[in-house]
Amino acid sequence: MGQKSTKENLISPNLSLSSFEMGRDDVNVVCTYGKISIWFGRQVPDIVIGQILLGISKIDKAAIHELEIICDFDEIMEYESNGYILVSYAKSKEGYRTTFNVPFSSKKALFHLAGSITEELKEKDTILDCYWTGDDSDIMRLYEELNNIEGWKLKSINYKEDAKEKNSDIIISD
Repeated sequence: MGQKSTKENLISPNLSLSSFEMGRDDVNVVCTYGKISIWFGRQVPDIVIGQILLGISKIDKAAIHELEIICDFDEIMEYESNGYILVSYAKSKEGYRTTFNVPFSSKKALFHLAGSITEELKEKDTILDCYWTGDDSDIMRLYEELNNIEGWKLKSINYKEDAKEKNSDIIISD
């Protein structure tokens, strides 16, 4: 397999991070303070979806995905029984407009979420936004965790613009 190198020095301690992008051809993960945005391409294998969701859970169990769904009243309990947390609901013409939090602390909720993503990918690429409290060290820990996925690579590191620095983007190319 080869030696595992430590990548702790990838993020400059002297600059304020704007975003950290990683992934492979069929999946892209962009981490910022407060949010992880994941693009899943239609060809991404189910195992990779699971590895990413569990990887985020391992680094930040407090992370959540906010999901808005219009469903029948009976379906609300079904989502809750799968580990989703009901935040709000309101009756509308189409059914009940609901908002759920999908907690990354619940493997049951993540399993159900992974299944939903797989179903959605049958039709089109999909984007999943997760909210977390990650900082530079959490981003690096997530990169190290996801780096075990076959074909995983660092794509780019972007820093906040400083008055002194005109271009602080670092793009990693093959």
